[in-house]
Amino acid sequence: MEIKILLASLVIWYITCINVNADDMVRIELKRQSLDLSSISDARIYAKDLRGRNRNLAALNDQIVYLKNYHDVQYFAEIGIGSPPQRFIVVFDTGSSYLWVPSSRCFFSIACYLRSRYKSRLSNTYTKIGKSCKIPFGTGSVHGFLSQDNVKVGGAVLKQQVFTEVTREGYFTFLRARFDGVLGLGFQGTTSGNITPVWYNMLLQHMVTKSIFSFWLNRDPTSKIAGEIIFGGMDWTHFRGQHTYVPVAQNGYWEIEIGDLFIGNNSTGLCKDGCPAIVDTGTSFIAGPTTILTQINHAIGAEGIISLECKKVVSNYGDSIWERLIAGLQPENVCNRIGLCTNNGSLCSSCEMIVFWIQVEIRKERSKEKAFQYANQLCEKLPNPGGKSFINCDVFALPHITFTIGDKSFPLSPDQYVIRVDDSQGVHCISGFTTLNVHPRRPLWVLGDAFLRAYHTVFDFGSSQIGFAESA
Repeated sequence: MEIKILLASLVIWYITCINVNADDMVRIELKRQSLDLSSISDARIYAKDLRGRNRNLAALNDQIVYLKNYHDVQYFAEIGIGSPPQRFIVVFDTGSSYLWVPSSRCFFSIACYLRSRYKSRLSNTYTKIGKSCKIPFGTGSVHGFLSQDNVKVGGAVLKQQVFTEVTREGYFTFLRARFDGVLGLGFQGTTSGNITPVWYNMLLQHMVTKSIFSFWLNRDPTSKIAGEIIFGGMDWTHFRGQHTYVPVAQNGYWEIEIGDLFIGNNSTGLCKDGCPAIVDTGTSFIAGPTTILTQINHAIGAEGIISLECKKVVSNYGDSIWERLIAGLQPENVCNRIGLCTNNGSLCSSCEMIVFWIQVEIRKERSKEKAFQYANQLCEKLPNPGGKSFINCDVFALPHITFTIGDKSFPLSPDQYVIRVDDSQGVHCISGFTTLNVHPRRPLWVLGDAFLRAYHTVFDFGSSQIGFAESA
């Protein structure tokens, strides 16, 4: 009998430990929307490079503005603004810092009439600010003005949160969006001006006691619960093992440093010395440089575009590239030496990719003929920056794609990086990778939901680090 009592006590203790305590944590249940071919075809990720021509590479990270269009987002949750609360469906987005929703004063954008609009006159806690602002996105901007009101997130009510009432939305940018607005979970900085983000106010107003929030996406597509965000803690039932923590590289974004990426057991080599990666809950894809995504397309049989320009570089300059690499010339100097990048010529980007591909083949001790054959095959698999890459839905033979984070491997199986889309014509399978080109020798990655579905993620604001563990 005493043993039974002891076991019962242990069970009660365990349940108490894993459940979220409403006094110091806030749990947000996410809802899932299915992707369709039109939203995926519109999916773009952009990077505006603000560097001057004479800036050096060391300053690169401070000069990149990361933009996206939100057409492909899948996960949403409900918040309330005002007293009594007015309901809005928003994207919880670690890739931005603003909170914005459509305004009742949005008269001239069709998109505003298709979703909930904030009405300040109906709230008895509204405070007028009125300062105009513009929030940039990949294909344009939304315009509006600042207001202040109470914001309900889960069971917590933040007092007098500053947010943007949007009065003009881009026609093509948000017309088909399935959400009302965006709640940014990024860092306060130049992109958010002097506005205190929602997450900061949760800490300042003591809604949570721990300065972390965790993000879990349910891999079971049939479940009613698509995922959860827990502010102030984590749920131990959402992951297996221990988290691997890596420091945040800079406070503009939730940005970390990643290492080499493997296709199957083969190193791609481009990020051996490290590459920046933004961990972003507000996009469905994994974005990366064309140089690597072309190799991924080739390995997984994804459709690409045939580049005659790329093939021209192989046929006309391949021997010169090979000879200089064999002679020990640094890869970053080859295209300048053969005259393709001296005047920012149109062949320069193709040359830099081909130099990298041939260098990888040389390290594998492949013959020149084999290296050129591989480069030509990759020229036929270049990702279409404005489209999608279809894959055979029989994914069992496809290789794992593995990221290196904190000297630990984080593999993605084919069923994790292949996105299945159902429509009236049947089931389509699409690569979860899309292109984002910033700099040929220090590429920027974006780890979106295709990665986060596989790995439970802890955003540790207090220690300025991010942790990953296998999702349960």
